Amino acid sequence: MVTPAYGSGAMPSVWQPENLQELQTLRSRLKGICCFTAGGTLLRTQWEGGLVPVPEHMISLARIHGMSGISIRGDEMVIGAMTRLKECAAQALLHQLPILQEAVNAIAAPSIRNVATIGGNIVSGVGDTLPALLVYDAELHWLTDSGIEIRSVSSWLQGGRDGSRNPGDVLISIHIPMRSSSLLDVDSGHKPAAREVSFYRKLGRRETFSASLVTVALYGEINSDKCWTKIAIAAGGGSGMAMRLLESEQRLFGSEASFMQAATLAAAVVEEFTTYGDAFATEHYRKQTAGNMLGAGLWEALHE
Repeated sequence: MVTPAYGSGAMPSVWQPENLQELQTLRSRLKGICCFTAGGTLLRTQWEGGLVPVPEHMISLARIHGMSGISIRGDEMVIGAMTRLKECAAQALLHQLPILQEAVNAIAAPSIRNVATIGGNIVSGVGDTLPALLVYDAELHWLTDSGIEIRSVSSWLQGGRDGSRNPGDVLISIHIPMRSSSLLDVDSGHKPAAREVSFYRKLGRRETFSASLVTVALYGEINSDKCWTKIAIAAGGGSGMAMRLLESEQRLFGSEASFMQAATLAAAVVEEFTTYGDAFATEHYRKQTAGNMLGAGLWEALHE
C-alpha cells in the first residue's frame, strides 16, 4: 500500500499512487478528506486566495503510468490527463487538431504551461481548452466508484450545471475522434475534397497571460456543393462554463457556406450564449463579444 510522501501540521499529507488500482484504493479510503493534484497550479492559486480550504490529504497523480503522453489509437487521438500543456503545444500529432493546439498555446504564461496539465485545465470546469474539446466531440475517461466511465465533454459540463457531477472522479484521458479530410459523395461513391473551416479565439483583460473574458471555437466541413455538412460551435470564458451553441449551429447546417452568414451567426450567438457578468465585464458584453468573435472568424475564414 502506498504511503504519504510527507505531511505534518497544517500541511496536507501527499500520497503518490503508482497505478490505477492504488489510486482507486486511496479514493475509497480518503473519500471526502482529500483532493487530487496534477500540476497544482490552479490549486495553489485557490489556496493563496482563500477560495478553497487546504485538504487533509492530497493524492498526486504524477507517478501513475499511462496517464501522460499523446498517441493515435485506431480512429482517435488519446491524450493522457497528466500531459503537460507545454508537451501538448509542442507535440506534432496535435497539428491535426489546430483548434486545441491554439487553445493550449493561449493558456497562461510559458512557466505555467511547463507545469500545468491538460487534465487540470479540463477539471477546473472553466479551462480554455473546453470550447476546443467541445467542437471536436471529445470524450473523457474517468475513474469512478464503478470503474472507468466514459462521458462526452458536453455531458460532463452539464453535470456541473445540474449538480450531478462527482468531484471524487479522476480524469484519466481525453479521446478525440480523428476526422476524415474528405466527405463521401453518396450518389457517386467518390470522395470529393471537402473544405474544413476551423478557428479558436480568446479575449482576455490584457494582451497576454490573463484570464479569459470570452473564448470561442468553431469547426465546420463544407462539401463539393459548398454546403455545410458539419458545424460545431462553442463558447465560454472567465468563470463561466463552456457550452455548445446547438441552435446557432442549426442556422448554418445544410445551407450554402458564405461569408455573408457572419452577421446571422453573430446574432444567433448573442441570443443563445448563456454567460454571466462581473466586475470586469457585463453579461451583455460577453454575449456580444462572443457573437462578434465568431462572426468575424467566420467572415475571415470564408471571405475570398
